[in-house]
Amino acid sequence: MWDLPIRVFHWVLVLLIFGSWLTAAVLDSYLDWHMYIGVTIGGLVLFRLMWGIWGSDTARFAQFIRGPGAILDYLRGRSAREGFRLGHNPLGALSVVALLGLLCLQVGTGLFAHDDSFNEGPFHEWVSSDTADWLTAIHKQNFYVLFGFIVLHVGAVFFHVLVKHQDLLRAMITGWMRIPPHLRLHRDSRRLRFGGWFAFTVAAAIAGAVAWWVAGQIVTL
Repeated sequence: MWDLPIRVFHWVLVLLIFGSWLTAAVLDSYLDWHMYIGVTIGGLVLFRLMWGIWGSDTARFAQFIRGPGAILDYLRGRSAREGFRLGHNPLGALSVVALLGLLCLQVGTGLFAHDDSFNEGPFHEWVSSDTADWLTAIHKQNFYVLFGFIVLHVGAVFFHVLVKHQDLLRAMITGWMRIPPHLRLHRDSRRLRFGGWFAFTVAAAIAGAVAWWVAGQIVTL
């Protein structure tokens, strides 16, 4: 169901988000690590955006991002008549888009943010003091919005596991999912294609190079 790059991306991102919170809220003397972790998250998100274009069928945005009509059909149960689709359902797709957008905002504002201890993001000097203050405020407040969406995401996963008997957690660990016997597999999910190692290598190389360059701009105290 989920290819290896998506699964590695997901669990590494979980660890990095926890590390980002830890180095900002608890271990505030490790703010240099907070910045490096943030840049790494940015690299991961950049990779996910490219993999959403070049990657496997269930990873591609074109496969699971649908319009309002599809979302309404899903909420009314109409889409279930066509069969179970491997990958994100229409509501799950909204969650993916929202989380990626919030992560982009969090990383982007962090590049220009600062704190009271003279720690500054790598691009802090590119903007005025007022703009840096504004972006810092967004960076701090957006975390709570991001955290809220993460809680909703985790809650939705456990709802599918416990109520709908669709073990999405196992699928995100092993890549495989056991389809409940009462569900018929959608025709589009009977043959799934992997994105290919060449596409993976290109996406990983670009994301890694960008993250490496940005990390090199960080000035630690």
